[in-house]
Amino acid sequence: MRHLKSGRKLNRTSSHKRALMRNLATALITHKRIATTEAKAKELRPYIEKIITRAKRALVREQQNKLPQGQTIDIHARRTVATDIFGKGAVQELFDVIAPKVSERPGGYCRIIKTGVRRGDAARTAIIQLVDWFDVQDGATSTKRKRKPAAKKTEAKPAVKAAAPVVEDAPVVEETPVVETAPIVEETPVAEETIAEVAVVEEAVVEEPAAEEAVAEVKAESTEEPTSDDVPAEDAAETEEKPAE
Repeated sequence: MRHLKSGRKLNRTSSHKRALMRNLATALITHKRIATTEAKAKELRPYIEKIITRAKRALVREQQNKLPQGQTIDIHARRTVATDIFGKGAVQELFDVIAPKVSERPGGYCRIIKTGVRRGDAARTAIIQLVDWFDVQDGATSTKRKRKPAAKKTEAKPAVKAAAPVVEDAPVVEETPVVETAPIVEETPVAEETIAEVAVVEEAVVEEPAAEEAVAEVKAESTEEPTSDDVPAEDAAETEEKPAE
C-alpha cells in the first residue's frame, strides 16, 4: 500500500515519470501553452511552479548584487534548473523572459483548463498555460459527449420540373428584292449634221425595196423562153448560123 505517497504514478516507473515531467516542463516554457491529459497537467503544475520560483529568486539576487564576487548572473541556479528541464535554450528563456515577467506575482503561475474527454480512450484532457501570457478562459463544463440531434425525416416531394422559358418569335423581316439599276448615261447633244445624215439614210432604205422589186421582175423575164413570134428576125438568123456545139 502507498502510505504517505503523494502524487500520481501515471503508470510509469520513477525514471520514466521524471523524464516525462522534464519534457512537459520544457514544452511549457518554450510554447507557454500545451494540451495534455488532466492527470499530467495536475502533476506538471507543482513541478513547473517550483522551477519558476527558483528562477525568480535568482533574478532577485542578481538585481540586489547578492552573488559571489565577480559574478553577474546566478550560475548555480541555472545549473540546478538545467537538471529539471532539457536544453540551454529553455533555461535561457526561463531566466531572461519568464522570470522578469512573473517577478511581482506571489505564485500561481499556471492555469489548467479542462477540455472534456478524448476520443478513443475516453481520457480526460486539459490545457495548461502560463497565466501572464493568456487571458482567462472557461473550460468545458461537461465531460459527456455531445450528441448531434437526429435529422427530421421529411416527406419526399415530387420533383417539379421547371417549365422551359417561353421565347417570343422574332418578327420575320421580308427580304426586299435587290434591283440592279443601270448606270445613267448622259445624253450627248446631237449635232444638226448627224440629223441630216440619218434622214438621207432613211430615204435610201425606203428606196431599196423598190429597186429590189425591179431586179426581181427582170430576172423573171429573163427566165421565160422566148417564142418564135417574140424573137425578131435578125436574132433568129444569128441563132441559125451558129453551129451546134
